[in-house]
This record gives sequence, C-alpha cells and structure tokens, in this order.
Amino acid sequence: MEDARSWAAELRGRFEEGLTRAAEWRAAQLRGLLRMATEMEAEMCDALHADLAKPRTEACLHEISLIKSSCLFALKNLKKWMKPQKVQAKLMTFPSAARITAEPLGVVLIISAWNYPLLLSLDPVIGALAAGNAVVLKPSEVAPATSSLLAELLPRFVDGRCVKVVQGGVPETTALLEQKWDKIFYTGNSQVGRIVMTAAAKHLTPVVLELGGKCPLVIDSTVDLHVAAKRIAAGKWGCNNGQACIAPDFIITTSSFAPKLIEELKKVLGKFYGKDPLGSADLSRIVNSNHFNRLKTLMDEEMVFEKIVFGGQMDAYQLKIAPTILLDVPLDSAIMREEIFGPFLPIITVDKINECFGLINSMSKPLAAYLFSRNSKLQDKFERSISAGGMLLNDTSIHLTNPYLPFGGVGESGTGAYHGKFSFDAFSHKKAVLNRGFFGEAKARYPPYSEPKLKIMKGVLEGKLGDMIQAFLGFPRGK
Repeated sequence: MEDARSWAAELRGRFEEGLTRAAEWRAAQLRGLLRMATEMEAEMCDALHADLAKPRTEACLHEISLIKSSCLFALKNLKKWMKPQKVQAKLMTFPSAARITAEPLGVVLIISAWNYPLLLSLDPVIGALAAGNAVVLKPSEVAPATSSLLAELLPRFVDGRCVKVVQGGVPETTALLEQKWDKIFYTGNSQVGRIVMTAAAKHLTPVVLELGGKCPLVIDSTVDLHVAAKRIAAGKWGCNNGQACIAPDFIITTSSFAPKLIEELKKVLGKFYGKDPLGSADLSRIVNSNHFNRLKTLMDEEMVFEKIVFGGQMDAYQLKIAPTILLDVPLDSAIMREEIFGPFLPIITVDKINECFGLINSMSKPLAAYLFSRNSKLQDKFERSISAGGMLLNDTSIHLTNPYLPFGGVGESGTGAYHGKFSFDAFSHKKAVLNRGFFGEAKARYPPYSEPKLKIMKGVLEGKLGDMIQAFLGFPRGK
C-alpha cells in the first residue's frame, strides 16, 4: 500500500514539474521503445515462449512488429496530434478565435493482460507517453517471464523518473487501484473490469476497459471455402491457440453448408499443425494449469464432449490442447454461455443464414464480429444489425493492425478505444479554448433586459440570421 502511494506521488510530482509535456521528451520515449523492440527482439521472443510456448513467428508478427509499427506511426504524427485544432467561432462570441488543445491527463495506470503480454502492455504505454503522461504499468503476473522482462527493460530504454513497472498479483493490483489516477486503462475480463470500474468511481477516474466476449463468425455458401477456412483457422488457432479476445468464439452457418466447412477446416488444420498437433511447435500452449482445467471442464460437460467432430486431444503435462471443432452443442451449455478463450470452436447450424441475427443479438455485445460472404445485402444487414466493438468481413483479427481504425469494445466487451491517434486521444483531455478581443460588445447581452434585447440574443444563439439582422437594424432606432 505504501509503495503504491509513493509511486503515484512520485510520478505526480514529476508530471507537475512538466517533464512529460515537451514534444522532444515524448518523441524520445517513443524512440526508446522502438529501440527496445528492435534490439531486444530475441529476449522478447524467449519470454513469450516461456510464458505461452508462443511460436517465434507469432511473437514477432502479433506482438513485436505491432509495437514497432505503433511507435513509428506515433513518431510520424506526434507533432500533428499535439497541434491545437482550430474550430469555427460563432457570432455570439465575435470577435474570437476558438481551438481545441490536447493536454495530457496526468498520471495514468495501465493494467495489461497475459495473452499478448508485450503488445497489451506496450501499445497503451505508447499512447500514454505520446500524449505526455507519466505512467505506471502493471503487467500480468500470469505471464511472469514477460512481466519480469518489462520490469528490467523499460527503465533502460525510457525515462524511469516518469515510467514505473509494478510487478505482482492481486494484492499489488488492489493497492494500485486504491490510489488516485487520472486514467486507468485495463485489458482483461469483464469480472475484473467491474472491479476496476468500481475502484475508479471512488475518485471519478475515467477508464478504458478492453474486455472480450463471445465473438461470432457467420459464414454462408457464397465464399471461397478454402481461403475462408485458412483465415478462420489463422484467426482462431494461429492467435495463441484461441487465447485471444478477438478470436472467433463460435461459428454460425447453415446445416447444409456445415459438413463442407468442417471438412475444409480439417484439411487446413492438418496442413497447419500436422497429424499430431500436440507436438507442433507452431501451436501455443494453454497459459497455465488453471486455464487448462477450466477448458477441460467446459469440454467435460454432459452433451458437449460427444459433439466433437475434430480434435479434442489434451496433454495436461504440456498444457496443450489440440484445435477442436464441435457441431451443434446445446446453446445453454457453458461453452456457449461463457467466453471460451481457448482452442474449442463450436459450429451452430441454422436453416437459413438470416437466423444468425437473432442468435447473436440475444447475447452480449462482442469485441469483434465476423462475416464471410459475397452477398452484399447480407454484408449490409450484418453491419447495420450487429453491434460489436469492431467488425471484419471475409477475414479475422487483422482489423486491429490498421492504426486508422479504433480498437475497443461496446457494452460487455468494453468501453473506450485505442490504436493510432485513438491511443493518443484516449490519454488526452480535449480542452476547449476561446480567445476574445475587447471590442464588438453587444449591448443586448447585458441588463437591464428587454424584449428587443431578447429578440436579438435569441436570433444570435438560434442562428436566425435574417431575424437577427432585422432586429439589429431596428433596435438602435428604437433606443
């Protein structure tokens, strides 16, 4: 508790000294993070492998390269983002100039998740530093190797006076949440998200919650099946073996198309991971025994295990579970009520593809929703009818690589967004600034009030220029 209070106080002192505000300081931190991701790539890959048995390709492409990309994008655009935005002034305030200034919020707390422990730690940090804040980062204790590496590396590559890494578990996180912050950014599950929001409410601290949910994937018979199957498999099992908040959680398709889809997915998975997927170096393991047992419990439920049409192999010693496809599991089963966050992919069949809308909308709003179809009318209806944090047509997951798109949830899947300028905005306050001159006084603004004065002011405020001008021309003569 005392450590948490002292860290927060120390960083607030540094922020109030103005250390973090200058563009040069912000750019230096971004260059430091970029250099860290470049020079320490091998160590980062080793840590990710220790925590998740993450293949080097996934470690580089899904985490390290995205961190570099975020740094480069912020460095390229930093001065433009920091520049005050001129906006139109109104007649009511004539003569005046109006602008919006992005100012740093102050001292922010970032609590990250274990499934992408580098990316989900450093991507928000990039936005917070670009916006000129002091930062406390709390990496996930569930990925201890990566947490330890971040604690070691960050003080070497960024300004340790203004950036702190706090390791530990629930007690440390609880102590941090008791402090006053200017923003809290949390990535994880909705249960802890509620705890974070409750703690933030004590100080009226704004929050960004990046949560999850059951991301649906709808596919019809108009697709290129081979391409679709590869993209589905890559988004589900090629992203941490399903341990990703935007991994497809279940598929909806027609009963007539499901057998073709299953056969194609089997072929693709055979090419990706071979006959023995548990022995494949290209398949991540489950993060720990608790999560392994949670997934095993989902599969052991009555009327679920018998629905397996592919996969299902488990190795508790290696903490590995093979890619698993299930067909028509009961909708009231735990695997269909809870976010899976693992390698199980249920396929739910319907008679007509349009039945997908009622099923998806009966659930909580997901972080991502996917549709595979060449049918433009279905695409339009899907975009209009499905509320989700993000949406991708004819692919999975890769929308998060576009820095011009916001990444965030809605409803149960989260609040707030980041990536690119949205990260900068998430950690900035947009301050309204109006600068007036000392001439151009409107007598109608001041007492003693009268009906003619009221008519003038209403015309100005309501934008009724014709009435305003007429009243203005007649008013002085009346006085």
